[in-house]
Amino acid sequence: MQKTLCLFLFLLLFGAGAAGQEQKYYPPSDPLVQAKLQWWSDAKFGLLMHWGTYSQWGIVESWSICPEDEDWCRRLGPDSGNYFAYKASYENLKTTFNPAKFEPERWAKAAAGAGMKYVVFTTKHHDGFCMFDTKQTDYKITDPECPFSANPASDVTREIFSAFRKEGFGVGAYFSKADWHVPSYWNPHFPPKDRHVNYDPAKYPEKWNAFKTFTANQITELMSHYGPVDILWLDGGWVRPNTALDSACASLVRFNEDIGMDSIARMARTHQPGLIVVDRDVEGPNQNYLTPEQKIPDKPLPYPWETCMTMATSWSYVPNDTYKPANELIHLLARIVSSGGNFLLNVAPSPSGTLDDTAYSRLKEIGDWMKVNNEAIYKTKPGGTFLGGKIVATQPSHGPEHASGPAYLIYLADEGERLPSRLTVEGLQLASRSVRLLGCGEELKGIVSSTETTIMIPETVRSSYLGRHAWVFKVEEPRGNLVH
Repeated sequence: MQKTLCLFLFLLLFGAGAAGQEQKYYPPSDPLVQAKLQWWSDAKFGLLMHWGTYSQWGIVESWSICPEDEDWCRRLGPDSGNYFAYKASYENLKTTFNPAKFEPERWAKAAAGAGMKYVVFTTKHHDGFCMFDTKQTDYKITDPECPFSANPASDVTREIFSAFRKEGFGVGAYFSKADWHVPSYWNPHFPPKDRHVNYDPAKYPEKWNAFKTFTANQITELMSHYGPVDILWLDGGWVRPNTALDSACASLVRFNEDIGMDSIARMARTHQPGLIVVDRDVEGPNQNYLTPEQKIPDKPLPYPWETCMTMATSWSYVPNDTYKPANELIHLLARIVSSGGNFLLNVAPSPSGTLDDTAYSRLKEIGDWMKVNNEAIYKTKPGGTFLGGKIVATQPSHGPEHASGPAYLIYLADEGERLPSRLTVEGLQLASRSVRLLGCGEELKGIVSSTETTIMIPETVRSSYLGRHAWVFKVEEPRGNLVH
């Protein structure tokens, strides 16, 4: 019974947060953070990039060195049968990592062309390998043992941030609070058991304080040496205080991994005023927005949120990976935005420093659609769903509350689907009979009743309209007049 109760509490406190739907939200009181959050909310669409030495093996990032029995973090290769030999081989990838075709300018231009507005780059994942020029460890891309260190662009975080800023992007630094390389987190005196620190911080406070200092120093470097940073995106949600749990849960949470996030956040904002801090899955004031992973919440959430999702099947680079079709990616963007969220889409660079041709193709297809329809995406709020989710709606999020403004009805078209001659939407009542299809200059006619709206689409429009993936109907009407 005690174990069952403990599991229930763990899922309540941790699992619900991971889903991004049940946690309490603490709105920031700092006006600069509030303003930055509004900028982020207006942007709607961002790029996430997982990249590290692991790309050479085409495996999941970091997790194969974590001694947890999970199918998705299996060990491969000749050393897979011996954990310690495998971890040594994995960490030795540093000596062969040489992304000589590194092309951040092309990445930034492709992302800008897709309509993305901010980037979040993995400066350090859980394995501890640093993709920036930290002074705290030699396990980094700029260390002389890494062949790419001789390249003038070896500090890839600096190069990526600079390239994306030139394209007008906001910049976010992904940083793992856990570090499975540094001895002050995984003490080499003890074998690691799971993702957590492998010693009791209460029993070895000097070692834990060394880890806290190490972490704070690395974040200080990122906040003070890499130009303007808009988002500090912290992963490793198990690195947290456990004061909310009683002692019965010690077997699940094990230790109190308090790194002093309040102090870290204050420090970070002395270097980056207005910084958005995303302490993922840790309920409290340092989670300025929530991050449901690989899913869209079932309903609009009452706080800022962002779905992070992969374009392919993996967060990290996998040769010949399968990429989601452009039609699916555009539908995901529309569904997320119409539910009030942001879409952070992950694309993983190869070990040579390039993106897959398919990734570039998908970004271009998204960009072609966004060039025509972006006003239904940026600076919007939820407007409801219709036809069983076949239509999602947005409305402008700015302006006086009761001012007239447009509504955008986004019809999520199947591949090859053609515009119908008439589109009847039950449960939709609009004040205006004037409808325009974005990408088409001709005004359409709307027939409005008390229970439905029918949009008439003449053959001249149907035969000439070149839009694909999702059709956006713009209706001028008093804001808030959508009925569904």
